[in-house]
Amino acid sequence: MELAFISGFLISISLILALGPQNVFVMRQGLLRSHVFAACLVCSISDALLIGAGVLGVGLFLSEMEELAIWMSIGASIFLIFYGCLRIKSALDPKGLEVGDNESQDLWPTILAGLAFTYLNPHVYVDTLLLIGGASSSYAGNEKLMFGIGAATASFVFFFSLGYGAKRLSPILNNPESWKIIDLFIAGVMFTVAGILMFPYLF
Repeated sequence: MELAFISGFLISISLILALGPQNVFVMRQGLLRSHVFAACLVCSISDALLIGAGVLGVGLFLSEMEELAIWMSIGASIFLIFYGCLRIKSALDPKGLEVGDNESQDLWPTILAGLAFTYLNPHVYVDTLLLIGGASSSYAGNEKLMFGIGAATASFVFFFSLGYGAKRLSPILNNPESWKIIDLFIAGVMFTVAGILMFPYLF
C-alpha cells in the first residue's frame, strides 16, 4: 500500500507542477500575504475532491460529454481574460500595487477566486478525473484508496509550500516595480492559457 501512496503522490505532484492559473493565484496570494491559508486550503480541498471523483471513475462518464468540454473552455477563457485584464489594470495603477489594498483584505472574494480558478479550468478535470483517475485503475481495494490519498496529499503539500514559500518572499518583492512585473507576468499566463483552451475550437 505504501507503493500505491507514493505512486499517487508522484503522479499528482508532476501534474500540479505545470504552471497554470491555479498555481499563479496561490503564489500571488502568498506574495500579497493575504488570506494565504484560505487560498491554499480551497485549492487543496478542491483538488482532493476532484481526485476522489476521478478514483471513483467519474472521469470515464464525463469524457463522453464533448459539448460540456466546449462550454467549460469558453467560460474558463472569458474568466481568465477578465482576470488578466484586472492584473494589467493593477500593474498600471500604483494603488493596485500596495499590499494593503482592499482587494487583498476581503476573504470571500479570495475564496471565490480560488474556486473559480479550480473549477473553471478544464485542465484540472483532465489531470484529476482522467489522468489520475485512469492511473488509479491499476489498483484495487485498499491500494486504490491509498493511491487516491497519496495524490490528494500531493496537492496539500504543493499548494501550502507554494503559498507560504511565496509569503516569505513578499518583503523582498513588496515594491511597485516588482508588483508591476508580477502582475504583467500573471496577465500573460492568463491570456496564454485562455488562448490554449480556445485554440482547438477556433481552428
